[in-house]
Amino acid sequence: MLPKVARLLCVTAARVSLQDLGKVSFRGLRTMEVLKSSQDISISDETGAPVDRVTTTSPANGNQSGATEPGLLPGETVVREGKAAILFPSANEVFYNPVQEFNRDLTCAVITEYARERLAEKGVRIVVPGEKERVVVCLSEDKQSSENHESTEHEQQQQQQLEDETENEKGGDKPGEEGVITASVGQRCEQGLHVLEGLAASGLRSVRFALEVPGLRSVTANDFSAKAAALIARNAEHNGVAHLVQASQRDASMVMYEARGKNQRFDVIDLDPYGSPSPFLDAAVQAVGEGGLLCITCTDMAVMAGNSGETCYSKYSSVSIKSRFCHEMALRIILHSLDQRANVYQRYIEPLLSVSVDFYIRVFVRVRTGQAKVKNSASKQALVYNCVGCGSFHLQRMGKRMSHGKNMKYSAATGPPVGPNCEHCGQRHQLGGPIWAEPLHDVEFVQKVLSAVSGNPSRFGTSKRIEGMLSMMTEELPDVPLYYTMDHLSSTVHCNTPALLQFRSALLHAGHRVSLSHACKNALKTDAPPAVLWDIMRCWEKANPVKRERLSETSPAFRILSTEPTLQACFEVRDDANPQSRRRHLVRFQENPQANWGPKARAKAGGGICTELEDKRKQFQGKRKSQITDLSQLKNVPCKRFRKGTCTHGEKCCYSHELESAPGEAEKME
Repeated sequence: MLPKVARLLCVTAARVSLQDLGKVSFRGLRTMEVLKSSQDISISDETGAPVDRVTTTSPANGNQSGATEPGLLPGETVVREGKAAILFPSANEVFYNPVQEFNRDLTCAVITEYARERLAEKGVRIVVPGEKERVVVCLSEDKQSSENHESTEHEQQQQQQLEDETENEKGGDKPGEEGVITASVGQRCEQGLHVLEGLAASGLRSVRFALEVPGLRSVTANDFSAKAAALIARNAEHNGVAHLVQASQRDASMVMYEARGKNQRFDVIDLDPYGSPSPFLDAAVQAVGEGGLLCITCTDMAVMAGNSGETCYSKYSSVSIKSRFCHEMALRIILHSLDQRANVYQRYIEPLLSVSVDFYIRVFVRVRTGQAKVKNSASKQALVYNCVGCGSFHLQRMGKRMSHGKNMKYSAATGPPVGPNCEHCGQRHQLGGPIWAEPLHDVEFVQKVLSAVSGNPSRFGTSKRIEGMLSMMTEELPDVPLYYTMDHLSSTVHCNTPALLQFRSALLHAGHRVSLSHACKNALKTDAPPAVLWDIMRCWEKANPVKRERLSETSPAFRILSTEPTLQACFEVRDDANPQSRRRHLVRFQENPQANWGPKARAKAGGGICTELEDKRKQFQGKRKSQITDLSQLKNVPCKRFRKGTCTHGEKCCYSHELESAPGEAEKME
C-alpha cells in the first residue's frame, strides 16, 4: 500500500506548493493541539504493532521520528486515524483534535448501519472488514451460558479477522450468491449513497468515510477555503480514494440549496462546524433525500446550556435555561429546531441517535416527507417549567392530538401544569423551550449499531467507549424527557447523598420506572412525579437527619422537610436496580485525557490560530485555587452590597467599606 501512496503523493506534490498549504484556512475545523499521552498518540496497525499517529518532517533534520511517510514535503505533518493518513502543512499551523475521534468513529458506525438498511432494499449487501457474522448484544438479564457462547464467538472472530479483511478488500460492486450485489469499502457502488460533508476542512472525515464505510457512490468534501479544498484533494489522492472523494470549494449553504431537486439530493449530509450549525440547518433539511440521514454537531454548549437564553432563541427558536438537565435539554433543543425547519417544507424528522458527550452534542436524524405526519409536530414539542428553588420541572405540550379510529383530531393544549409558585418549596418557575419531547433515539437502530461495534471491536479505536455509550442509550426510558441528579436532590435538603442503587431501589419499590442517562453521570430518569421524589428524600432525611435549626424558614429545604411524607420509602437494594451497563463495567464516562483538552480557539482566516482566547484562559486558570483562608484578609476586599447601598452590617461587615480601592485588586478578587 505504501509504494502506491508514495507514487500518488509524488505526483501531486508538485501541484500544490508548501507556501500555499501553510496558509490553509479551515472553515469548521476545530483547533486542538495534539495530545501527548500514549493512549492518544499510539495506535495499532493491521498486525497489531503500535505505530505513531503523528509524523513530522522538518527542513533542518529531515526525519524526526526515523520512519516518516515517503514523499512528505519539508515541515509537513501526517496524522493517522482509523485507516486514514491525513497531510497537514505544519503542526504549528493546523491542530488535529484527537478528542473528536469518538465523534468520527461513531459517525462511521452509524452511516454503515444506515447504508446496510438502505442498500438492502435495493438488493445490495455491504461487506465490512473484520465483520464475519452479526452478533446481537442483549442487555437484559442474560444467563451465564449465553454469555459464554457470545464470548466464544467473539474469540473466533478475532482469530479470523485478518483473513476476513483480506478477503473483503478484494470485493467490489459485484454480484454474490443468488445475484446479490456486494459493496466493499474503498469501492464505488453505483447504487450506493451520495454523501456530503459541508465543512470538511482537511477532509479527514470524508477520507475515513471512503476508507471505512462500504456502499458509497460518492463523497463530496466541501470547504469555503480554496487552500483547504486543495488540501482535501491532495489527501484524497494520498489515501487512494480520489475516485470516491470529490473536493469542492463553495459555500456550504449554496451547495445544499442547489441540490434541492428530488434527483439531486444527498443521501447523507454531515455538518460539523465550529460553534453553531444554525446557519446551515434550513438548507440541510431541504437538500437531504427522502429518508435521508442528517448528522449534526453543536459545540456552542454555553448557549444551549442556559448561559444565553436569548441567543439560543435567535439561533434555535428555543429558550435554554440553566438547570441540571441542561445537556439533555440541548439535545432536545437542536431536535426541535431541525423539526421546525423541516415542517416548513412539509417534512419531519425521526431521531435515530442523539448523544451528549465531552464538549459537544451530536444528533443523527432521518428526514421524511408527509403533510399528514407534519401535523403531529406541534404535539411533539413542549415548554419546560423549572422551579428555581428545588429544581422540580414539568412539561407542557404545545399541541394535543387524539385518535378517532383512522382519523386524528388536533386541538390546542390546556395548561399550565403548575401554579404561580412551586407546590413543594414555594419558589417561582422559569420557562424554557419549546423542546423536542419525543424519544431521543430509535432503540432498534441503536441496537444494530451496538451489535456491529461490539461484534467487530478492532474496527474503531474508541470501540469500548462507543459500546458503553450506546448501551446506556438502550437502557434509557424513551418516553421520559429530562432528568434529576442525585447531588442536586441532596443539596436541596442539605443532607448527605444516598447511594445510587438505594435511591433507584426506592423508586422501583414505589412502583415507578427509573433509568440512568448517558448525558450525566449522576442522572435519574424516572416517570415518578416530583412529589414522590421529595417523599423519598424526606424518608432518607429522617434516617440521616439534618440540623433544621440552621435552615432558613424561606429556604426550599425548610419548606420541603416541614411536610410529612405520604410515601414510606424502602431503600432495600433490588437486583434490577443495577443496570447491565454498570454491572459489566463498560466505559461510560471516561476521564479527561489531560488538562485544557477541550476545543480551542477558532482558526484565523490567514492560517494559524487566534491566541486571544488562549491567553484569556491561561490568565484565569486556577483563579479559585488560592482562596482566602484568613478572615482578616477580607477587609482588603470591597463590599459589593456597600456599593449598592444595601449592606446592613455597618462596621461589623467583614468586607471593606472603603470607596477608594485598588481597581486591579478588586477585579482580581471578583
